[in-house]
Amino acid sequence: MLRVVLVLVLILTAFGVAAVVGRRKDDGRPVTTRGKLPTHVRRSDFARPDASWLVVLFSSSTCASCAEARTVVEPLESDEVAVTEVEFTAERELHERYDIDAVPSVILCDGSGAVKASFVGPPKAADLWSTLAELRDQEID
Repeated sequence: MLRVVLVLVLILTAFGVAAVVGRRKDDGRPVTTRGKLPTHVRRSDFARPDASWLVVLFSSSTCASCAEARTVVEPLESDEVAVTEVEFTAERELHERYDIDAVPSVILCDGSGAVKASFVGPPKAADLWSTLAELRDQEID
């Protein structure tokens, strides 16, 4: 009989702990995933929609690492590559349209607007530049 009582006490204790933990986890707020990026963009939303490639830096003036990302992205500008910075306060509607929730974020798009690669956080120059070079080489093949 003592064993049955002990088992019941342990079971009730386990349910009590589970209920407390469950309440802490679920506070009713929606779960937010950071760093979700679009898979396609409308090229007409950005500069030079006729360029073969588009590099977009989504940034914010209050973001310290966005300045670092800008120095990595800007040198990619060329006849074939349009580079656009979309700063949050200046172009909030584009951040909202593409559901950008983390800055800096960089997307690499082809001529049709398909996102071929993306980076959340300040990309390393070698990674970004080599990724764009590989994508451009694939297009030629």
